[in-house]
Amino acid sequence: MGDADSMDDRFAGSIPHVYDTYLVPLIFEPYAADLARRLSAMSVSRVLEIAAGTGVLTRALAAALPADVEIVATDLNQAMIDHAAEVGTSRAVVWRQADAMKLPFADGSFDAVVCQFGVMFFPDKGRAFAEARRVLRPGGVFVFNVWDTLADNEVPDIVTAAVASIFPDDPPRFLARTPHGYHDTVVVARDLAAGGFAAAPEVFTVEARSRAASARIPAIAFCQGTPLRNEIEARDPARLREATEVAAAALAQRFGSGAIDGKICAHVFVVRA
Repeated sequence: MGDADSMDDRFAGSIPHVYDTYLVPLIFEPYAADLARRLSAMSVSRVLEIAAGTGVLTRALAAALPADVEIVATDLNQAMIDHAAEVGTSRAVVWRQADAMKLPFADGSFDAVVCQFGVMFFPDKGRAFAEARRVLRPGGVFVFNVWDTLADNEVPDIVTAAVASIFPDDPPRFLARTPHGYHDTVVVARDLAAGGFAAAPEVFTVEARSRAASARIPAIAFCQGTPLRNEIEARDPARLREATEVAAAALAQRFGSGAIDGKICAHVFVVRA
């Protein structure tokens, strides 16, 4: 079995398609709209998005920001960038593969750096924050969000428990460890300071709803559209379908046979360079 930490950023194979089809509308779109609204209220002319994934925030930014605002969208994973570029945006953006911990841009070249649910994946968060700080002009703004605890995000919490039930001796913990593992706002503020942000960040806790037409949709989203899939298949490749069905059954037990409507919660950070 591969090392868990090395598997957490492995968005490859069919994951980008499943991610964009199922997971994006389930949990990401409300927060993309929130970040785009925040950026649209600021005076910016050049915006860098890091860890853009399949482009849900990129699409929201392209729609919300004035047409003369340049948007550069990057991600470590070329497969995610390729999928995002194929889906496209309402206007032109620059797509580029880039490592957030070693950005290929000049100092002070952006008015804003924005990141939707990506900082949790950075192996060295202080270093990544230092890079965001470096490419910001003086007075520029870094805006990003992180998920709150797994317990405060009902659907992934249920999926995690359900999948653990079929691997009791070695439960897959990707969702708890990585997406929901960086929720302590004091720790995040400390890492920002380590990255050179002298000002204290503004922190906003934003609740939303995770909705789907059926229990099967979030089961597929989390079990097959995130690196949780890598953990399941590392334990037993033949049990991915079973894990998905067990997760769907647990969600149906909680929400009923119809639509899913669960609480989700995240923290939004806004900090000036």
